[in-house]
Amino acid sequence: MTALRHAPVGRSGLLWLRHRLEVTRHGSGVLRRKLTLLAAEHDRLRQRRAETARDWAAADATARGRLGRATILDGLEAVEAAAEVPPAEATLPWTTVMGVRCPGEPSLVLPPRPAQLPAPGGAALSRAEAAYRAAALAAVRHAAADAALATVEAEMAATRRRVRALDRHWIPALEAALAARTLQLAELEAADLARRRGGPPPAAPAPGRGAP
Repeated sequence: MTALRHAPVGRSGLLWLRHRLEVTRHGSGVLRRKLTLLAAEHDRLRQRRAETARDWAAADATARGRLGRATILDGLEAVEAAAEVPPAEATLPWTTVMGVRCPGEPSLVLPPRPAQLPAPGGAALSRAEAAYRAAALAAVRHAAADAALATVEAEMAATRRRVRALDRHWIPALEAALAARTLQLAELEAADLARRRGGPPPAAPAPGRGAP
């Protein structure tokens, strides 16, 4: 609370504290509204991650099953030859949600088989190749959904910490400083009035919580 020790003196300090308290309360409200919006996005992304996980599991199971059948029908050498293809290239766009940069819907480029490589074999191996292409895309989509959810969860945790800091520390400190400054000014004004009237200073009224 170092900033409070540098508040201006006198009535200008009272106005400064009132403004600072108003701004801090407003900031707490803004962060709470942000949390509400992030919670809705979190629910959507959690559902999206669950869906992509199911899609990936299903695509992987299909690809494994077709690969096993192709291995039996076409032989292991044909399967190994079919695996000699260029690597896939994933593209991941980015989007912004409430100021949070999150991965968007990815795309996957699966290069065609080079002309110099032999055909992948029989129909079973061709179906296995297609299934693994689908599984690769499902895996990329799940990875993007998982990363987006983790990003939003991290932002929610950071926002909750900021709200707690404002509500538990900054706002009470500003309220206490404002009350103390109000009492101090009331006492000074009462003493000044008593001096001008030539009598003892009257007791200052006890201030309430917050601004007078």
